[in-house]
Amino acid sequence: MNKKIMLATGLSVSLLGWTVPKTGAALSATPDKNVFYVYHDKADHANHFIPSGWMGDYGDLKLNDADTSSPKEGRTDIKITYSGEAKQGANWSGMYWQNPANNWGEKMGGYDLTGYKKLTFWAKGLRKDGKPVIINEFKVGGITGEHADSDAASIGPIELSSTWKSFTIVKIVVLSRRS
Repeated sequence: MNKKIMLATGLSVSLLGWTVPKTGAALSATPDKNVFYVYHDKADHANHFIPSGWMGDYGDLKLNDADTSSPKEGRTDIKITYSGEAKQGANWSGMYWQNPANNWGEKMGGYDLTGYKKLTFWAKGLRKDGKPVIINEFKVGGITGEHADSDAASIGPIELSSTWKSFTIVKIVVLSRRS
């Protein structure tokens, strides 16, 4: 049986952040004025989203948002472990980073990211058997509802290895829930 894996065993993600085009202005005061962070370090004031939108076989996911074993940069990274047990019977798992937490489009929230053109992040992952991790999709936006995201973009499938690699999702026009 093929399982769709959005997040996988031993996945570590570091420095998720929106970047501003050279002609744009920064939208948030962060350590790097050209970056709007999703996650910078555990409990950092620059963090803007919460990994609260667990989907599919959510019982197969284990989140450590303060992993110190080998962060790409800073003190911590996010480590997600996926067991593949299909505890909810979906045969896939995924996770949205949301603002506010658990916001599936029914609450006002999010950020006006007008001017930001891409999401750049670092990821690595290795299965227990030493094989590369295949992530079906990394996605930005796409939440629907009264206060829906205004755009969506994705990349994938992505093959991860035991070393950090940079990935970029482009074609971001505006992602906001200001309505």
